[in-house]
Amino acid sequence: METSQIETFSGSYAKYPIRGRKVMKKSFKIKSDELLRLLNADIREFPKYTRQLMNLANQNSQATRPRVVGQMSELIQEFPGKELKAWEEWYQKHHPTAIEEATTKIFDMIGLFEDAIGKITRDIVKEWVKDLVITKTFAGLKFQEAILKYVADKESTTYEMATPQEESQNIDGKIGDRYVSIKPSTYLAKPSIPISIKVDIIYYKKMKSGIEIEYDFK
Repeated sequence: METSQIETFSGSYAKYPIRGRKVMKKSFKIKSDELLRLLNADIREFPKYTRQLMNLANQNSQATRPRVVGQMSELIQEFPGKELKAWEEWYQKHHPTAIEEATTKIFDMIGLFEDAIGKITRDIVKEWVKDLVITKTFAGLKFQEAILKYVADKESTTYEMATPQEESQNIDGKIGDRYVSIKPSTYLAKPSIPISIKVDIIYYKKMKSGIEIEYDFK
């Protein structure tokens, strides 16, 4: 009996029978830092323990709640561009005081903390807020391009984003000469959804550490 193979992010393979034919099924995990790199975004580095302290200060002060920085899931949809720099400029134009206000709230809360206070500066806090509000939002909600770029690199070819006309046909982009659609892994578990997508599908699953993807290019 012929077998198929699954390639994991670590490069290992698993074999199992599949309808009497040999197919290469590939599965990768894209880590959070890799997502940012694929989107040409800077990866912020902070001193040990300070990220946890700033995160706690943000939770306590509610500095990045919608009333302060806006409803990010809606704003990223309103944003007409595709580049991180353009998103930053667009966001700061529409919410010119949000970063400063959030930074102030978080920094004031950190003043109540005693542990590791000597490691925290206002500049670090501002960088962390920008990373959360601008970069992480961009990477989290605009990750389709990162997936296309990642798979294209794995397949040693190029990629293109879909045109508006192609998007209306459930096409998210092109890898080499192959049109593809990008869907969440839960799409497979919904038998009620009619199978109307006529192109190859790349499935993804969001995790805390990044995104796991799987595709089967025949």
